[in-house]
Amino acid sequence: MSNLLVPRSDVGEFRKRYKWMALAAVLAFLTVVARLFQLQIVHGDEYSGLAHENIIRRVILPTTRGVIRDANGKVLASTRPSFDVEVIPGRVMPSARPVHYRNGQPMARDPDSWPKLAEILRLNPEEKRTFEERIRVECTSDDDKSPCWRTAILVREDVPRDIVAELKQHTDELAGVDVVAVPVRFYPFKELGAHMLGYVAEIDPEMLATFRPLGYERLPHEEQQRVNPLGYEAGDRIGATGIERAWESYLRGQRGWEKRVVDARGRYRTGPDAERLVDPPARLDPIPGRDLRLSVDLDLEQAIDKAMRPRAAGAVVAVDVRTGRLLAVYSKPSFDPNDLSGGEGRARVREAFNRVYADPLRPMLDKTMSGAFQPGSTMKPFSALAGLEDHMIDPEHTEKCEGYVTFGHRIFRCSHQHGPVDLDQAIARSCNVYFFHLAETVGMDRIARIAQAFGLGQKTGLGTNPEAPGRIPTRSWYALRYRGQFRVGFTLNMAIGEGDVTVTPLQLALAYAALGNGGTLYQPQIVRSVETSDGAVVQEFPPRIRRQVGLQPENLRRVTDALRNVVNDPLGTAYPARDTTLDVSGKTGTAQTGYQAKKDDEPKMAWFLSQNHAWFASFAPSRAPEVAVVVLVEHGGSGPEIAVPIAMQIIHEYERLQAARLGRAPSAKAAPPTRAGKP
Repeated sequence: MSNLLVPRSDVGEFRKRYKWMALAAVLAFLTVVARLFQLQIVHGDEYSGLAHENIIRRVILPTTRGVIRDANGKVLASTRPSFDVEVIPGRVMPSARPVHYRNGQPMARDPDSWPKLAEILRLNPEEKRTFEERIRVECTSDDDKSPCWRTAILVREDVPRDIVAELKQHTDELAGVDVVAVPVRFYPFKELGAHMLGYVAEIDPEMLATFRPLGYERLPHEEQQRVNPLGYEAGDRIGATGIERAWESYLRGQRGWEKRVVDARGRYRTGPDAERLVDPPARLDPIPGRDLRLSVDLDLEQAIDKAMRPRAAGAVVAVDVRTGRLLAVYSKPSFDPNDLSGGEGRARVREAFNRVYADPLRPMLDKTMSGAFQPGSTMKPFSALAGLEDHMIDPEHTEKCEGYVTFGHRIFRCSHQHGPVDLDQAIARSCNVYFFHLAETVGMDRIARIAQAFGLGQKTGLGTNPEAPGRIPTRSWYALRYRGQFRVGFTLNMAIGEGDVTVTPLQLALAYAALGNGGTLYQPQIVRSVETSDGAVVQEFPPRIRRQVGLQPENLRRVTDALRNVVNDPLGTAYPARDTTLDVSGKTGTAQTGYQAKKDDEPKMAWFLSQNHAWFASFAPSRAPEVAVVVLVEHGGSGPEIAVPIAMQIIHEYERLQAARLGRAPSAKAAPPTRAGKP
């Protein structure tokens, strides 16, 4: 007993050590608590976000671009489904990543799925080698934020459906491979109306920089929305030309997104367990773009295409005289917007651009509004109005045409020797000599004032493609250009639409529409309404008047009666090609191009470029005009022989379509000609 009561020396030693052990345990516990506080409280959001990013991927849901329809509901531009194949470099080819070691031994890696993908996509050896090199470059580093894991590489665009099906069958063998559904713009009528509709293209870095300036990612969401309201990102497609560009904000729509769970091999996981890992909101549905209803009639466009088929180049514009709405806008040669919109890959886009820009007939130029041409004799009605309005000429006075006039040391020629002609006959027979004398009397500035009042030499403001303003010169313009050395010959050329006078077919069509409707110059419109996908009208655009040209009714009537005689008088320039079932008023034009051949020019092209431009500007029916049609056959030759038959064919088809749609009888045979100003 006594031994039990005696304190042992080793127990005291243990108590001394126990204090230190307890202190060490407390310190270790505090260290763990501090570290947990740092990880979960101080940096909790950061690490939680990183962990979340490792398993949750936000997948962009593309929006559907708005549909473009013609006036009768026929689809001119829509969206078709397309499938692109993308790969995550580090997952599709683990062998390209740097080797990592554990305990001195290289760590095992998953097998490459790249060879199987290359086999399914039928990549040739060169393509396969190129993509493998790109994957290795991206995987120089394989940390979590490196391109090896964050950058998807596009391998194939617009993959055929049979290959898509094969890829789906081998999903388990294709780690890191993703088949992405991408909407592609589709133009069912190909080249028809291509300049009017335009095309879409991948946004270029310069334009993207305007929407996503430096520091964009650090901006608050509200500020990002302000500078980039349509959410453009690299690789997006944007309207490049035509209606696609001008109405981009309506057509584009808003992208959506969806959160998906991915495993370590980049495969998507579904089911209840995966859904629980996704924090709300799990999805934002895309908002489709608005649809556009045009004023253009596709059937009329097709009729124009048929009428212009024998001709190499030119333009046609048809305008509703009563509203200024465009019924047809046609430019030739054209291009296939499907090739330029990128649906079939970038190689096809490069090939298409190389082809169209190598064509000397300039297929990319919208000749209805971007090209300015000398109008020839289609200018004469405005010269006549200038003389009538200021009482500078007597319409009954006759001038004797001997086929030419001499001013100074220069001879100005006429197409024929017409003999004595008054104003009506001078317009109907297109007598240059009469208008040379008129120009000398009236003066350049008076002619310019009337021409500009009808919108010639000015941009129309349509806005679908860049507009050439054209040119209606004045004495002050010549004073600046020739330093005061003004010549009477400038005015003579202007009166017959030659020299420095240039207009666009669109300007001329609107001007002749104003002649036909009594002097109302309309703002041209090509979009009639904005609609939802189910056809509900969101916004409609009523006709807009630019100006009312102040003219004496009797003067305008005298000129329009003379235009009617151009077609219906046996001596009128358009009489041989008239359609006796139509009542058409108009003016022919044959405009010299002034082309000078060069030594290295190809002979056939040099001959073509040396030919005159053929014009016919018209409206119909004469007594109650509905449509104005302007035809330009570029380097076509004679206006009466080449342009008039095309215009008659177009107007005939317009009348037929209107009669069929409205259930009315076609136009009656044209009435006999009248003398201007007389019943």
